[in-house]
Amino acid sequence: MTSLDFDALRDARAAHPARIGEILASRTRRELIRGDGRLFIVAADHRARGALGVRKDANAMANRYALLESLSVALRRPGVDGVLGTPDIIDDLALLGLLDDKIVVGSMNRGGLWGSSFEMDDRYTAYDIDKLKRDRLDFAKNLVRINLEDAGSLATLEATALAVSEAAAAGLPIMLEPFMSTWVNGRVKNDLTTDAVILSIAIAEGLGNSSAYSWLKLPVVPDMDRVMAATTLPTLLLGGDPVGDQTETFESWRHALELPGVRGLVVGRSLLYPHDGNVESAIDTAAALVHDA
Repeated sequence: MTSLDFDALRDARAAHPARIGEILASRTRRELIRGDGRLFIVAADHRARGALGVRKDANAMANRYALLESLSVALRRPGVDGVLGTPDIIDDLALLGLLDDKIVVGSMNRGGLWGSSFEMDDRYTAYDIDKLKRDRLDFAKNLVRINLEDAGSLATLEATALAVSEAAAAGLPIMLEPFMSTWVNGRVKNDLTTDAVILSIAIAEGLGNSSAYSWLKLPVVPDMDRVMAATTLPTLLLGGDPVGDQTETFESWRHALELPGVRGLVVGRSLLYPHDGNVESAIDTAAALVHDA
């Protein structure tokens, strides 16, 4: 594995912060859709929402350097098209020289902190559309959790509609990640039944004054055929929390990737922190599913 120069990264952050903007302004970009038309994006925006856990380890993502090492491994593997992150992650990866010829996705709303009393308040606390354009990023992403019993969801819907409209005006693709959610014993729980996912699609895809640049990021649930029949928007599959047998997870992805409208995968923790610790193998397996399907 290629060594990362963390000394240089820390020095740049302290003494030469403008270097980040210079790198982003000059990085080599690529077209969004090329080759087989599929995308494999590695997600790394969990930390900013206070979600550090992976499986039974509540602090698995606490070590920033270990995360950057895993992202470095992932982004150097063939078949990995890009990365999704908040500004702190994207800026680190820029300083480490890992973003050339990659699709870079900026995560926008991280306000609903995991486990908090205000978790349903998914306000926009990271990128906005103007700053995504400033940094020449390729894609926007937002979380759209909808709780029919929580009036705060209305503010999330309104803010998301504005983001979608601004993205369309800027010609920037935007990835909507919708869920129907509820409060269960003081915690937010996403409803992963097929009907709930279909309902979340119907609500999310109608947000904004144009859907021209809207994409969906959806969980893999039972009866994905029916889920994908609910939308014409290009869709990327959400890897989800790393639970259960990884072989079964890969098989569920394989089936869903064959459905019309599915354009690829956006996966983070399950591949960056695999059961056996072999990031390279996990990434290669997922990349083969996306690009060889």
